[in-house]
Amino acid sequence: MRFSISLERLNNTLNNMPSNSKNLWLLTEERPKVKVIEKIIQKFSDDKKCKCVFSDRGIKIVPIVQNGRFTFTYKVLGIECGEIKQIFIKTVSGKSSFVDFLLFYQDDQPDYSSTPIYAIEETKTDDTESRNTGIYQRSSKFVFVEFYYPDAKKIMLYNIRIAQNDEPSDTNIFGTRMLLTLGVEIIGKKLDPKVMTPFKNLDELIAFKRSMRRPPAGNTPILIDKEGNKITVSGRLYKAGNIGHDPNIGALSAIASCIRKWDNKTPIEITSHGLKQKHIHSENKFIQIANKLGVTLKGLTLPASRLQDNYWHYAESQEKVASIFVHLIVENFTNGRSIYENHGGSERGYFINKSGDLITIPKYKEDERVSYKAGNKNAIIYIPDLILFDVDRNQIINIEGKTYANRANGIEELKNYVYIEERYIVPSYKPSKIVRTVVLSGSDATKIENDGVGFILNSEGQIIISDSTPEIIKEAVGKLSVP
Repeated sequence: MRFSISLERLNNTLNNMPSNSKNLWLLTEERPKVKVIEKIIQKFSDDKKCKCVFSDRGIKIVPIVQNGRFTFTYKVLGIECGEIKQIFIKTVSGKSSFVDFLLFYQDDQPDYSSTPIYAIEETKTDDTESRNTGIYQRSSKFVFVEFYYPDAKKIMLYNIRIAQNDEPSDTNIFGTRMLLTLGVEIIGKKLDPKVMTPFKNLDELIAFKRSMRRPPAGNTPILIDKEGNKITVSGRLYKAGNIGHDPNIGALSAIASCIRKWDNKTPIEITSHGLKQKHIHSENKFIQIANKLGVTLKGLTLPASRLQDNYWHYAESQEKVASIFVHLIVENFTNGRSIYENHGGSERGYFINKSGDLITIPKYKEDERVSYKAGNKNAIIYIPDLILFDVDRNQIINIEGKTYANRANGIEELKNYVYIEERYIVPSYKPSKIVRTVVLSGSDATKIENDGVGFILNSEGQIIISDSTPEIIKEAVGKLSVP
């Protein structure tokens, strides 16, 4: 049975749709997850006040194949709605600080002149795992996307899969209230309406931040002050020779953006940032935000910077394109399933053990964080971009995704997975075999010539396998409409 969908079948379906309906296009850097897609479509349905029916068997995300080649477009099956013709998903890459999803409601495939209806950031992280990452680190994305699409509805979508703390931390409350102040709608998470409200003015914002517990001695607190004819905000931005403190970049960007909601004129100065002039580069996202919001760094001169003309571009040759493709076809067309994913450096997933428990894999081996900081790179836990469990064959497939040009690096990195296999995979799954393989994106290659490479999706959409391809990937490819 073949599950992929051809363009000819799509055209026949479109002829029977209501004349006032349009297509939905989701552009994303991430591997599209079924539960997240369902929440996005339900949000669209609620806003449009139209009824969407979701199949009892669940939805599927399948590749569109034309003339035996992948069109770099996925189709969502299993949702019926009178306002929607078809739902398409395409992989894109942002120029800088890209949100996880842009949703367009239009017939034709979006181009750079198209305007999305939603700009969506999806996160699985909340207080339980990280006070800062879950709220601050995402904030700069909403500030940044506002420069390109001021009319798009901004949404923070929580896709929480583990139990959360009963009471949110002050950091979470402060960050959430700033997002609400910036017009961000939060879905997928219950908010206390008495606590989680937008800040009314700058004085309320300053007072709440001052009421929060200070960080440990030696850390720079984020504090907001009115000093004469300017507003100062303290916060460390220096990290590893650059502007690289992502949680603080997010927090300071959000604070400055909130201030600009109430005051467009008063200068805003960042103090205690820890930077030197040599660290300042015009292409840095915080420098771009600072230029747009009229923010300065104490003691430094900010170079003039301009935003890229386009917020995003279609990605057909990046390393994650092939690994996401393999992930989706295996889960949709076989009995196999993913038990870990981190496509192209996106948000790290959970390791799912055989009992179904979600396990957060730490960055460092047990008790070796200090040695890593001292320069011991072997202390880090190397994790594949994708780990598949082939249920029928009781096999584990550890996958490294790379561009074709970086195939040698990918093959070399396959040697790094001993620890995760011995510490996590084997004790839980006891597989009969563990296969390590590289999947490649891009180039005009038409055959696999390197040991260790098991799959290629070339720049023309050609799907290339060989005798060395893991059996479960062969099985999935065999169910596509590919000669």
